[in-house]
Amino acid sequence: MTTVDLPLLPLGRGVDLQSERGVECPGDLPAASDPDLVARALAAKEALGERVFVLGHHYQRDEVIQFADVTGDSFKLAREAAARPDAEFIVFCGVHFMAESADILTSPAQQVVLPDLAAGCSMADMARLQQVEAAWDAMAEAGIQDSVVPVTYMNSSADIKAFCGRNGGVVCTSSNAQTALEWAYAQKPDAEGGAKVLFMPDQHLGRNTAVLQMGLTLEDCVVWDPHRPGGGLTPEQLRDARMILWKGHCSVHGRFSPDVVDALRAKDPEIQILVHPECTHEVVLKADLVGSTEFIIQTIEAAPAGSSWAIGTELNLVKRLADQHPDKKIAFLDRTVCYCSTMNRIDLPHLVWALESLVAGTVVNRIDVDPTTTEQALVALERMLALPGKTAKD
Repeated sequence: MTTVDLPLLPLGRGVDLQSERGVECPGDLPAASDPDLVARALAAKEALGERVFVLGHHYQRDEVIQFADVTGDSFKLAREAAARPDAEFIVFCGVHFMAESADILTSPAQQVVLPDLAAGCSMADMARLQQVEAAWDAMAEAGIQDSVVPVTYMNSSADIKAFCGRNGGVVCTSSNAQTALEWAYAQKPDAEGGAKVLFMPDQHLGRNTAVLQMGLTLEDCVVWDPHRPGGGLTPEQLRDARMILWKGHCSVHGRFSPDVVDALRAKDPEIQILVHPECTHEVVLKADLVGSTEFIIQTIEAAPAGSSWAIGTELNLVKRLADQHPDKKIAFLDRTVCYCSTMNRIDLPHLVWALESLVAGTVVNRIDVDPTTTEQALVALERMLALPGKTAKD
């Protein structure tokens, strides 16, 4: 067994560039204390004019959101970028998989920039291509691969979307997951033992959709653990399952717990619990309303003055909604403060650095998905776009 020496760095001193992508910039990163950051961002945007289009995900810091030309969820933002073919640069204030989707959907002439390459997604990282291909091979050995349709959540890497594209699968968002699953099951109507879905990478969205929207039971669902031999499942369990859930989750939405819901209801009997479907099944069962980020925003906007809400999603968005709707009582569905740590990697100094670099003629932190992956991922995305119903949102 080969051992690798890992650096032991004192807190706050030293940098391991091999494990910490994006911690150094090929240039001077402005200090967070610089009082001129807002003015510098405005000046850089003005200098670039229509050459740049800045996208801001709902979970971004307010200091960054204020400079976004469009705000929204990941797929909406990627489509907004594709609808601006004259924009030479797409600066995506979000996380890595979102910038990949924007690069896939935009023209080769457009360049997508992620202000901090360390802005990743722990959920997306829980499903690696090598792991998924190993699971796919195991399903062939179990004799079920021909019955399985892979479905990946938008919150996944480009190569996982490409895997679905070349294996008859589809991408889904949190708002069209049911439609995508219905499509997937219809692809194998004559499968022996019934059609099956491999749902990646968020087990909670898959379980909540299958059980609460499609009538499957918890017994119809099994969880594939990529860190255990055979996914921790027997061939019999795979053959009996209808939904094979990847063992992945959102580090923010997975924090919310049923006991906090109970405590809030005991304190305020009128409170309404509004959560994202990435929350655990136990939390979703106790919620009054469940839906995508856009659904959460629209629900609060339409809520009557004086109504009381506890929201289970990322804290930046919850705080913003509370600030925008002071006539409503809005609380965070957790006892402790919890931001999405990787979303918060995009801060004002990184945005200013990225914009000023573009003004100087240097494209930094470009996200460039290779042509083969782009082509195969587009297949899965276009299958989603062809699904019936409303336009997909996250």
